[in-house]
Amino acid sequence: MKPHGHSRRFLMLLISWICVPMGIICMDGNSTVVPDGKRVLNIGALFTLNSAIGRSVRPALLAAIEDVSSDTSILQDAELNLIFQDTNCSAFLGTVDAIQLMGSKVVAAIGPQSSGIAHVISNVVSELQVPLLSFGATDASLSALQYPYFLRTTVSDYFQMYAIADLVEYFGWREVVAIYVDDDYGRNGISVLGDALEKKHSKISYKAAFRAGASRNDISELLVGVNILESRVFVVHVNPDSGLAIFSVAKELQMMSNGYVWIATDWLPCLLDSAEAIDLDTANLIQGVIAFRHYTPDSDLKTRFTSQWSNLKNKSSSKFNSYALYAYDSVWLLARALDVFLNGGGTISFSDDPKLSPIDDSVLRLTALQIFDQGPELLKILIATNFTGVTGQVGFDSEKNLIHPAFDVLNIGGSGFRRLGYWSNYSGLSIVPPETLYTKPPNTSTSNQHLYPPIWPGETTTKPRGWVFPNNGKPLQIAVPYRVVFTEFVTKDNGALGVRGYCIDVFEAAIQLLPYPVLHQYILYGDGKSNPSYTDLVNDVAQNRYDAAVGDVTITTNRTRIVDFTQPYMESGLVVVAPVKADKSNPWAFLLPFSWQMWAVTGIFFLFVGSVVWILEHRMNTEFRGTPRQQVVTVFWFSFSTMFFSHRENTVSTLGRLVLLFWLFVVLIINSSYTASLTSILTVRQLSSRIQGIDSLISSSDPIGIQQGSFAYKYLIDQLNIAESRLRILKKDDYLSSLQLGPTDGGVAAIVDELPYIQLFLSTTKCEFGIVGQEFTKSGWGFVFQRDSPLAVDLSTAVLQLSESGELQRIHDKWLSQAECFRQTSAVDDNRLSLKSFWGLFLICGIACFIALAIFFWRVCVQYIRYNTEEEQQNVDQSEASCSGWRSSFRDLMVFVDKKEVEIKEMFWRKNEDSKRRAGQGFEEQRS
Repeated sequence: MKPHGHSRRFLMLLISWICVPMGIICMDGNSTVVPDGKRVLNIGALFTLNSAIGRSVRPALLAAIEDVSSDTSILQDAELNLIFQDTNCSAFLGTVDAIQLMGSKVVAAIGPQSSGIAHVISNVVSELQVPLLSFGATDASLSALQYPYFLRTTVSDYFQMYAIADLVEYFGWREVVAIYVDDDYGRNGISVLGDALEKKHSKISYKAAFRAGASRNDISELLVGVNILESRVFVVHVNPDSGLAIFSVAKELQMMSNGYVWIATDWLPCLLDSAEAIDLDTANLIQGVIAFRHYTPDSDLKTRFTSQWSNLKNKSSSKFNSYALYAYDSVWLLARALDVFLNGGGTISFSDDPKLSPIDDSVLRLTALQIFDQGPELLKILIATNFTGVTGQVGFDSEKNLIHPAFDVLNIGGSGFRRLGYWSNYSGLSIVPPETLYTKPPNTSTSNQHLYPPIWPGETTTKPRGWVFPNNGKPLQIAVPYRVVFTEFVTKDNGALGVRGYCIDVFEAAIQLLPYPVLHQYILYGDGKSNPSYTDLVNDVAQNRYDAAVGDVTITTNRTRIVDFTQPYMESGLVVVAPVKADKSNPWAFLLPFSWQMWAVTGIFFLFVGSVVWILEHRMNTEFRGTPRQQVVTVFWFSFSTMFFSHRENTVSTLGRLVLLFWLFVVLIINSSYTASLTSILTVRQLSSRIQGIDSLISSSDPIGIQQGSFAYKYLIDQLNIAESRLRILKKDDYLSSLQLGPTDGGVAAIVDELPYIQLFLSTTKCEFGIVGQEFTKSGWGFVFQRDSPLAVDLSTAVLQLSESGELQRIHDKWLSQAECFRQTSAVDDNRLSLKSFWGLFLICGIACFIALAIFFWRVCVQYIRYNTEEEQQNVDQSEASCSGWRSSFRDLMVFVDKKEVEIKEMFWRKNEDSKRRAGQGFEEQRS
């Protein structure tokens, strides 16, 4: 803290010496009262008068002072005295002028437009407690925390850079080149842009800086350098007075043509808005450029200011830019704050800085710099002020930024520009004005971003790709694994390319489909004595030792975190290969299609359905009646004859037919499934192995073979928890002998490797070995590129084109032969049909049976109750019950159930007739 205090004291001492002459002048001309009795309040205005911004700001400030003076509702007892100080486009002179301005006992200062001057002067005003209202210093690093008396009355570059990042994401570009002026304004703005792009998974691929006032030759040399880069998206962040020189040189270098993207910050609209007219030469330089301009909503105040501008004197142009509006509102912001301050009883006073007390008294007396005693109170009022100005709603958030920052997104075309849409930090890119969106919930999702289509450089509406292959004469450095086994995929060659194999042919075919040439050079990776480590290969690409890698590189999750892969050109996955043998013929093969549970449930259902049909048909179908022995035979015969749809008995009841309908559907499905499964078992060669798949391999303790350099080694250890001591590193020549020896004689029980290698291996084994179990990982092979490489995207498209055209399959057939016995072993159990495949059918049939039985027994019970009631009426005199009454009732019920349906109906009919006859006789007796 002490060194910082000494440096500040030294700065104030230096300031005092600078301000000695100016201080005397200010003392003479700083009267506090004018003839009409009003107090004069000095306000400083600090900017470059002869600049694109200054030529618009000066008339705006004068107009604001005049409007405040003519408004009787504000500052009734005070008058604002505006003191101009010209910084002359010089950081040093501007700083000196700014310090001199502080000696005029100003209560506030408006400006500066330069971010560099703002950094220096903000320390001074913080020491003197003078609020600094800047309409033009947009540098995002000018923070309220570091500079408490700096109050930005325009939109910070922080928001503009995030708007550019959203635009880059909207059009799908991944890299940009930043061209900027090498000062605080340029460097800090591009730094924010880099952070914003990083959040959008994009980046600045190159930062091209040039000094302020750079010559045309310097700019030309700079653009020639960026033109050989990969990215074709250029973001230009410079000062308005020198920015057009960049586009002039770019035009000469043919960089304003088709395929290029130019994005300009608000400096370009600032320059064009304040120009009398855009001449044809200037318009030709910037055709197709996208630019951002501060958004100020249309309002009556803005319309009145525009009309007032035409009547202003001392203006150098009939047009103005957005900075004029922010300067105008800055004066009104200060006037409103001073009005609140004075109406609240505030007074204006200045005092000497006590930190200068150790300095010689003679120096102190000459010093005109004094502290504004009421500065902290005025600053609080300024921050709390909220009103509607010509720029819209004027107010500040907790970080002293203007609320509702927004920009117009413009597209330069013809002799002017058109609006593509808007950007706001509330809802991102939109074709709807921001003030309309403020009434709705915020939505910055990608699907909610919209712009009208622009016209790009070269007068095309086709969106530029945003990058090209670098035209710097340097070929792409491609690492190729130097394989010593399975060389059909990739290995060394004595030809022109230096390498050969299936992977190389696929890559060369894909390169030919790209719409631009790609110079590339293959570099062998490995010593040629053993397979290289593919993990190391991928890491070297990620660390920029190589531009890409082409070979049989498997796409894994860990690798995709550090590099980009193309679309897979070969399907892959880990499989288990083990010795297999053909199963012998089985005389009981006809039982194999179904599991024992399936046989049991099927047999039970045959008997169950037969019994249900017998119950439903017994009372009305004579074919289901007879002696007990005949009825049991009928049940069995009917049940199993339905298997072949050869049952002779006809069903006559509705419920019986319904049950039989469901059952015959189940039988049809069972018969078809049985036939198909039995056919497969008898006609397809069945191979079996002691190892059934990866699960049985894990549970055993047998050694496992792994190809040298394969990622499967770490996968089995880390993911499947297989002991490292069980793994054996093998070459292709060791595969056959290791499997033949087996685990007991120094070999392995099985080999775990990727499917393409196993296919190639099995093509030479005469079906001694086979794949057991299922493929237990799903992946593929792809070409490797560094992160965010656009070549990965274009080559992915090319790989898909190869696949759709059949060229990929032709290359596969050229290098890789399909094994005749390549198929997974299928044990008989794998072909058996289990109950879990049919329980739904059995459930439906069972429900149908139970519903039919329920309806049947309900009818029988209703009939029996009616029958029993009539019997009791006939025997009403017999009221004594015997000890065996319940037995006789159950026997009567069984006898009733066994009766034919026709007999029951005839019996009810006769009883009904008898009842009618008795009723008639009783009526006759009563009449007689």
